[in-house]
Amino acid sequence: MEPIMNQIWPRVFQRLHRTAVFPRRSHSGCAEPTAVPASTSSRHIRPTLLVSRLYQPASLRDMRQDTLLKGEMTCKSQRLMQKAGLIHPSNPGCYYYLPATVRSMEKLMRVIDQEMQGIGGQKLDMPSLCSAELWKNSGRWDLMGKELLRLKDRHGGDYCLAPTHEEAVTTLVAHQTTLSHRLMPLLLYQVITRKFRDEPKPRFGLLRGREFYMKDMYSFDVSEEAAYQTYESVCQAYTRLFARLGLRCVQVQADTGNIGGKLSHEFQLPTMSSDRTDCPQCNTGTLVESRGIEVGHTFYLGKKYSQIFNATFSNYQNKSEVAEMGCYGLGVTRILAAAIEVMSTEEEIRWPGLLAPYQVCVLPPKKGSKVDKAAVLAEELVHTLGETLPGLRGEVVLDDRTQMTIGKRLKDASKLGYPYVIVAGQGALEETPRFEVICQQTGETMFLSRDGLLDLLGRVETV
Repeated sequence: MEPIMNQIWPRVFQRLHRTAVFPRRSHSGCAEPTAVPASTSSRHIRPTLLVSRLYQPASLRDMRQDTLLKGEMTCKSQRLMQKAGLIHPSNPGCYYYLPATVRSMEKLMRVIDQEMQGIGGQKLDMPSLCSAELWKNSGRWDLMGKELLRLKDRHGGDYCLAPTHEEAVTTLVAHQTTLSHRLMPLLLYQVITRKFRDEPKPRFGLLRGREFYMKDMYSFDVSEEAAYQTYESVCQAYTRLFARLGLRCVQVQADTGNIGGKLSHEFQLPTMSSDRTDCPQCNTGTLVESRGIEVGHTFYLGKKYSQIFNATFSNYQNKSEVAEMGCYGLGVTRILAAAIEVMSTEEEIRWPGLLAPYQVCVLPPKKGSKVDKAAVLAEELVHTLGETLPGLRGEVVLDDRTQMTIGKRLKDASKLGYPYVIVAGQGALEETPRFEVICQQTGETMFLSRDGLLDLLGRVETV
């Protein structure tokens, strides 16, 4: 066997020596190395995000109608997200989050991280599978009722899939018997993870599901006064977050529900105004009755959990004292759906600028058209934007489905909600190339030179 291999390997190495490596398109839509004979004439090809390679079934027009409409379409965001191939139903109240939605969710997570860490929040990760013993100690094992997803392990032990983590985080802090007042306020927030709730009738897509993503944070303070200050600090951070997203959010007093505590506020995105009435508390202000979507909730807990689980700290006199607590939640997937609900038209998705899966879509002309030569300029523009504007790296896609007309691709781009759509048409072939730019949020259309484009898109904020 060895003599035969000695004859074969030199020929293999000789063949490899005559082969050069150049990029080819990968399944991700980007370029990846592949072997091409060195004699083949080629130019350097840089990675490009191509619409035809993005896994988003609706954009390829291949989703079966019965699959598309599976489940009851109960709200605008659910209908738009399923038709656009952003989510896909799995079972009641549970969804596949497809790549474009995951990109948006990751962007939202980065914004949340910035705001939470800006007020001193520290990120940790806690188990989703929680012992029934903790929940029985707090009294919520029975209080939560059928909404708590319960299960037994092979040894007969009772557990739940946690919808929230008050018991778990308080137990964690209680295990540190030497917690000093110098560490407080202590703000611990969880890696944004899946939560579970056994909704009796899950509906409204991502607005009310059995499985969802949430950011939950818990604060520990030395006194009631300090706890209220922390509470206000978190509320202000939530207000800043929604302002950054361009979403009008209202903070309203709320019931403490099964979480409990002394004070609670909901953060809601208003969807429809109706009657006005006098404020029952001050008698001088006016209240506006409005429908809204809850996207955040804050609670001042006091010592409700810290007393039960003995979460103490050493005070200024080096004596043990029970901590004052607060908890603060943001519905991550709910924010995405609610933003689409309040910003979109009936047929077209509109994203908060920071959360759009991709910021720019470039459309070359249809193959074989009179302006076919502008296709090269469109591809070069994609590379120029990514290389010249660091904030747009990985944010610009090329709609390479040139078998379709510009009109059909424009319609798709409008449905998916790219903030900026750039068309390379006749104007791109002029002595001073001009590109048609459609700003989806405003509906404005402009014709800009390459420099004008760079100036416009250079002001786009990304995260």
